[in-house]
Amino acid sequence: MAMLNVVLVEPEIPQNAGNIARTCAATGARLHMVRPLGFTPDDRHLKRAGLDYWNYLDLTYYDGLDDFFSRNNGACFYFTTKARNVYSDVVYPDNCYLVFGKETAGLPERLLVANKDHCVRLPMLPGLRSLNLSNTVAIGVYEVLRQWNFPSLQNYGSLTQFDWDSLDDHT
Repeated sequence: MAMLNVVLVEPEIPQNAGNIARTCAATGARLHMVRPLGFTPDDRHLKRAGLDYWNYLDLTYYDGLDDFFSRNNGACFYFTTKARNVYSDVVYPDNCYLVFGKETAGLPERLLVANKDHCVRLPMLPGLRSLNLSNTVAIGVYEVLRQWNFPSLQNYGSLTQFDWDSLDDHT
C-alpha cells in the first residue's frame, strides 16, 4: 500500500493541527509533528478539531527538525509561498513527505534554499499572504492521492434514504 506522510514543523494553532489530524486519519496519511508546538497534545481545541478520529491516526512527535530527518528518509516536498514550482506539477513518489511550516513564519529559509527543487506552492492572487494551513495540507494531500488514484480510499458514497442503483433504473 502506498504511504503518504504529512509533516508539521512547529505548528502553533491547535485547531489547525486538529483539522490536519482529521484529514490524515480520513486518508490514511501518517502525521509527523516537529516540536516546539504552540499547544500541548492534550489541548481541548486540538482534540475537538480532530473529533473522534484520533484512534485512526498514525502520529509521531519529534524534538526538532534534526530529530525528524535522522529518523525518516524519503522524498520531501516543502510547501511554501516562496516557491517557484506549483504543487500540481510535481510527481509524488510513494513514501513521500509533505512538509509544512508554522502558521506565522512558514518553513526556515535555510531549509528552502537547501531544497529549492522540492519547494512547491499553491498559486494565489498577488499580494495575499497565504491560505490557512489546514486547507493547504488538505489540498496537498488530495493532490498526491489523486495522482495515486486514491489507493485504499472509498471512491463512492451512499444515500441514506435512496439507493443509487435503483435511481439509475428510473432515469
